[in-house]
Amino acid sequence: MKEKKIELVLQVYDTFEELPEEVQRLMQKSFEIREKAYAPYSEFYVGAAIELETGEIILGNNQENAAYPSGLCAERSAIYYLGANYPDATIKRMALSVKSLKHEVTTPTPPCGACRQAIAEYEIKQKSPIEIYFMGEKGKIVRTASLANILPLIFDSSYL
Repeated sequence: MKEKKIELVLQVYDTFEELPEEVQRLMQKSFEIREKAYAPYSEFYVGAAIELETGEIILGNNQENAAYPSGLCAERSAIYYLGANYPDATIKRMALSVKSLKHEVTTPTPPCGACRQAIAEYEIKQKSPIEIYFMGEKGKIVRTASLANILPLIFDSSYL
């Protein structure tokens, strides 16, 4: 038997102002779209802003449903809109933010597992990494240079 060690490399920004200006603008878009989320059950609002290589910004937010599995996360709502409308586009980076109406979220909140898998599909498809920034309502911001850093054992078409 051999052991395999997987290391995770992330960058952590202490404040919003430390972010590069273009990332601040993208994160601000995630704040704006987050406020339009439909989350009457969880009261947990998520905003996703995707920047394409062309500079165009694609937005998404979470959409809940009384039949819980029928809802959709912000990241997947944005990335699937992108796939339907810009199938050949290359994603440069994503900015994700969350807010709860029940308590203040100050911990950087990464994409859920289903969203990580969806983002992985697009990273594989475009054959280049997708830079992802994520945060809570305020506080620290985490950056990963690639989805593969937060989902190191990606399930892809090679298994099918």
